[in-house]
Amino acid sequence: MASQPLVDTTGFENECREIHSECNQPRHLSLLLAHRNTSERQQIKATYHAMFGQDLAGELHKILMGNQEDELCKLLYLWVLNPAERDAIMARDAIEGRATDYQVLVEIFTRRKQNQLFFTKQAYLGRFKKNLEQDMVTEPTHPYQRLLVALATSHKSHHDELSQHIAKCDARRLYDAKNSAMGSVDEAVILEMFSKRSIPQIRLAFCSYKHIYGHDYTKALKKNGFGEFEESLRVVVKCIYSPSMYYSKVTESRKFVTLYISCLWPILLFFVLSAAVQKPAMPSNQ
Repeated sequence: MASQPLVDTTGFENECREIHSECNQPRHLSLLLAHRNTSERQQIKATYHAMFGQDLAGELHKILMGNQEDELCKLLYLWVLNPAERDAIMARDAIEGRATDYQVLVEIFTRRKQNQLFFTKQAYLGRFKKNLEQDMVTEPTHPYQRLLVALATSHKSHHDELSQHIAKCDARRLYDAKNSAMGSVDEAVILEMFSKRSIPQIRLAFCSYKHIYGHDYTKALKKNGFGEFEESLRVVVKCIYSPSMYYSKVTESRKFVTLYISCLWPILLFFVLSAAVQKPAMPSNQ
């Protein structure tokens, strides 16, 4: 039987000793961890546990509990977690806040693939002993909640192949669902569509809508007025169809630690940590 190659952890052992001795110095820890990619961070965590019998994420969490107003401490803690754990914690923070941060939940449910969301739900259940989808729903329900429940159902769709025909039909349904007289949309039609289509298929429907009618669906929603459901729907549509435009807006109004950007998160987090220690190197893989 061929032997498995051993991982060279010599450099990480030196780094772990320094992390252990400087554990109460967030800025110095940033210098040690900010430029590390996901694989390296996991190796550092494993080496740290082997050397000191302690979980590095757990140690950083203890520091965070003593410095809860220190954004850098929270960023460091989130930085060493795996993506599913990070999603779970951000979702929990969004749900438990004074006012539920539905946009964080929208970002998680629209920017994650089905298998990624599965691991997030598992991490949430393991960490908080609760079901993420059940925690999202309260009474009376908010339009965001109804949209999120539909999106959660859409992730259970196993239709991998996209259909241009279905997208065109859905685009026409989106157009017909507008009620110009009432200044609203037919909520039941939207929720049914969101629950029966995968996220990529929904995105394709928005592309077809623009191709057929010459404008983005969000513009149609804005033109028809701002009911509570329509306003929530516009945010969801932007996050699915135009994530770059969506994130350019939210970055202006939210603290970084609550700005949960699914695909840009590791890159932005790296730059924030690096800025704290003025370390310019860019990691190759987040």
